[in-house]
Amino acid sequence: MIDIHHGRPNPLGASVEPDGVNFSVFSRSAEAVQLALYDSVDDAEPMELITLDPHHHRTYHYWHVFIQGLAPGQLYAFRAEGASDPSGRRRFDHTKTLLDPYGRAVAVPTRYQRAAAARPGPNDRFAFKSVVADVSGYDWEGDEPLRYPFTRTVIYEMHVRGFTANPNSGLQPAKRGTYAGVIEKIPYLKKLGVTAVELMPVFQFDVQDAPSGLTNYWGYAPVSFFAPHSAYASADDPLQVLDEFRDMVKALHRAGIEVILDVVYNHTAEAGANGPTISFRGLENPAYYILENGGEYANYSGTGNTLNANQSIVRRLILDSLHYWVEHMHVDGFRFDLASILSRDEDGRPLPNPPILWDIESDPVLAGTKLIAEAWDAAGLYQVGNFAGDSWKEWNGRFRDDVRAFVRSDSGKVTALADRLLGSPDMYSARPREPERSINFVTSHDGFTLNDLVSYDHKHNEANLEDNRDGMNDNLSWNCGVEGPTDDPAIEALRNRQIRNFLAITILSLGAPMLVMGDEVRRTQEGNNNAYCQDNELSWFDWDATERHADLIRFVRLLIEIRFLRESVQTDHHLTLAELVERAQVRLHGITPMEPDLLYHSHSLALSASNLSGDPLMYFAINSYWEPLKFTLPDLPDWARSGWRRVLDTSLPAPHDAILPTEAPRVKSSAYDVGPRSIVVMFATGRLPAGDAVVSA
Repeated sequence: MIDIHHGRPNPLGASVEPDGVNFSVFSRSAEAVQLALYDSVDDAEPMELITLDPHHHRTYHYWHVFIQGLAPGQLYAFRAEGASDPSGRRRFDHTKTLLDPYGRAVAVPTRYQRAAAARPGPNDRFAFKSVVADVSGYDWEGDEPLRYPFTRTVIYEMHVRGFTANPNSGLQPAKRGTYAGVIEKIPYLKKLGVTAVELMPVFQFDVQDAPSGLTNYWGYAPVSFFAPHSAYASADDPLQVLDEFRDMVKALHRAGIEVILDVVYNHTAEAGANGPTISFRGLENPAYYILENGGEYANYSGTGNTLNANQSIVRRLILDSLHYWVEHMHVDGFRFDLASILSRDEDGRPLPNPPILWDIESDPVLAGTKLIAEAWDAAGLYQVGNFAGDSWKEWNGRFRDDVRAFVRSDSGKVTALADRLLGSPDMYSARPREPERSINFVTSHDGFTLNDLVSYDHKHNEANLEDNRDGMNDNLSWNCGVEGPTDDPAIEALRNRQIRNFLAITILSLGAPMLVMGDEVRRTQEGNNNAYCQDNELSWFDWDATERHADLIRFVRLLIEIRFLRESVQTDHHLTLAELVERAQVRLHGITPMEPDLLYHSHSLALSASNLSGDPLMYFAINSYWEPLKFTLPDLPDWARSGWRRVLDTSLPAPHDAILPTEAPRVKSSAYDVGPRSIVVMFATGRLPAGDAVVSA
């Protein structure tokens, strides 16, 4: 038995109280709103349809009601009715089942149909339903976000499902591709040495937002900004989904690994004019989306619509969502997909000081939370190097492009490489900023895997059913002589070397490094550089490859250990990029010390630096030329008794390719032959290692 009361507008969403549930939803233009209650997610019609009286259940633009007797687990949705609008600005359809924009959990029907939300008529049986949830009762056992400084951060971009979905993961079928599956594989992440996982979208999304016959695998099609994706849980109960997600976060924190969410606040799965009515467009279309030419959807996201991020209601929605994931889900940070869209005003024009970005930056709840921007959008706005705010970090797309070009031996890239190695001062020195403003990466989910970057000259996206038109055409890749897989040992050796070169530059450069799931085991997508719709072994992590490429896993782990030998990444030193370069006495060299060759046809560069305390000294020589080059080593001060120790040489087979400084052999000559397309790293210290192995030049 339920008892209906007035209710209140605050808080938005479904709020559990001792004797019932308060519901509140925003709709400025609706003339009537109904709350639908369901017994089952597959119900064709509600068990109760409660019409909200605008005189008793509306305060300003908020429709609200308190239902005595309801409890967590109750399924519900809204319906909204309003005046027709020939321009298309308002898109009310009183027959459509609408998700609560503030719903904490989502139930997905057995026969979910995206198309049913786009065609005329009721769609209850085939529609998402919101679920009443009480998020206050979970036992965090003292857990808190870890709050590592960016100086101590190595990011591993990872897909929750793809990480463990493969049958060769060794997990029970119920745990494959789930939050619980991630928990099972935490020892692998610890072994690799990463300090943070950046999870591709985990907001509830529409898997049917993809070409017919395929599924949306990546998850950049949100229908909720609060509910974790239910299909990533081993449990069927929507409330248990919340617990399983939090179990994963808690377990990662116990292992010393932060959780960063890839968040999509730039568009929704409702697409363009002919898209489905799932939630926002059916409640208040002109508030939630940027509209042009009277009522057409602006498409700065490339997906059919653009969220109206600087509209006051949407600004509040984004901030409330971020607060929820930090306060109730304990996540450590966010990577904002197509973040430049958040700098556009309600007409789509870029703003010099976007309110939502400064809201996020200055919010006390988010203080200390990692904020990472993908500082571009699909309409050509590119803000890498000048994104708004003081604390935002940026995916450095120029690092990706310049390093790819240099490693494949393009001419005219040596000066750009020097900047990328040094934290991109050409981009970030205009304001006194820390080196970690730059998130350094060579690959991401979007584009070739690292294996494919050195194995394909061209994209091969036929499996996406778009006639290979989708995805980038210019990948700055090089197949090393053969397109795709090969049994040629010389080409395989070259590919392995190039992969190690990319990893070494990414992990050892100034800035915060990001690696991609599976690059450390040469995961391949068979040349597909846009596998957003490939929920299969093409995208999944191949656990058999951990044995085939154990040497590469070891290489990555040692690179991370070598990185953390630097004092500049051991603590949050608060030095600006310019101060760090000066304190570390960074010097550029060529094959001759203090004589860098920065001319157009140069394919080599070296640099030296010291720790902030002076000891140890480091030397980094990069040769992208197709012949070996002899580099004369810089003279060492008298106190550097260890001499130069070869820590890394990507031309050597494992385990000689990477060695910790305490075990590294001493170089007896004043010069060292750096092999073709190879990288060498050396350390020198005032402390003598236990052994004293010697290598010739």
